[in-house]
Amino acid sequence: MAFYDGMFNFFGLRDWCNENTSDVPMSMSELLAKTRGESVTASAEGFPFPSLDNLNKACSNMPRTRELTAGVEDAFLNIKDSLKVVLDPITQPLSWFLDGALYAFTSTPWFILIPILILCAWYVSKSLSVTLLVAFSFLSFSFIDHLNVAIQTLSIVFVCTTICVLFGVPIGILMSRSNALQRVTIPILDLLQTLPSFVYLIPLIFLFSVTESKLYGIAIILYAIVPVIRLTNLGIRLVDKDVIEAANAFGMSKQQKLFGVEIPLALPNIMAGINQTIMMSLSMVVIASLVSAPGLGVLVLRGIRNLELGVGLIAGLGIVLLAVVLDRTSKGALIRINKSHHQDK
Repeated sequence: MAFYDGMFNFFGLRDWCNENTSDVPMSMSELLAKTRGESVTASAEGFPFPSLDNLNKACSNMPRTRELTAGVEDAFLNIKDSLKVVLDPITQPLSWFLDGALYAFTSTPWFILIPILILCAWYVSKSLSVTLLVAFSFLSFSFIDHLNVAIQTLSIVFVCTTICVLFGVPIGILMSRSNALQRVTIPILDLLQTLPSFVYLIPLIFLFSVTESKLYGIAIILYAIVPVIRLTNLGIRLVDKDVIEAANAFGMSKQQKLFGVEIPLALPNIMAGINQTIMMSLSMVVIASLVSAPGLGVLVLRGIRNLELGVGLIAGLGIVLLAVVLDRTSKGALIRINKSHHQDK
């Protein structure tokens, strides 16, 4: 006899409980045991918690937890087609940008691409050490025949980071203007920031084909956009009120204050947010290789699947090297901005 039989009998619900004699999905404990290849053992707990599965043992009309999860899945599948009709035209340009960037980056000859990357590093950071690091890194990728996959990863990070900045900075500015918008947006950002990275892929796999670049592009953008929004909002809110009052005294319009005062003073925080967005984009690119994202992550995944230690380890070290390059380059730009601010003061 189940522990809660007496409770249902006391309330006169036994006939209702016995109405449902159809098969129900296995319980969560049965599912987990089956996953581990074990058999379910009876719980020795004297007073079990009244969970759905425990109540179902006493009353078959009570739903099980697995029925709840199946209901969530059915609800999503019912709206999937409508969501796809709405999202397909909106997200299709993302596939074009990703595919175009991949083609442009990978079709450029190495003797043109590597000098361009070195010049970009110098222009952004104005640091000899960062420039030499970029040169060493990409020459090393070329030497071990990993340049093509490294460039694929770099192109995806470039596109996704650019989109994150284009959308994230305006959202952060709007949040800094409205406390009400900030109260609404913060819980959404908290959800995006704490949601496990693999979970982003689950609904997207149902909505889009794995052959579409936007599948992994959307996952990367949702995962990486949070820091640039938060730090843009923070940076503008931290602008000295005395400076704003001085701008008002000079008769500056809202647009002039934004672009002439607030954004320049908030730029160190914005750049810190962009740095974090770049790092999060890179980390998500590796995970997105599970759903056809090209690049170094594919080699890491192959190393895991085929137990090829060397392939996985070298690709993993390549990701670390690429992360260091992107981090040092973006931080070099941040140092330049901070120096210029100190000189202006």
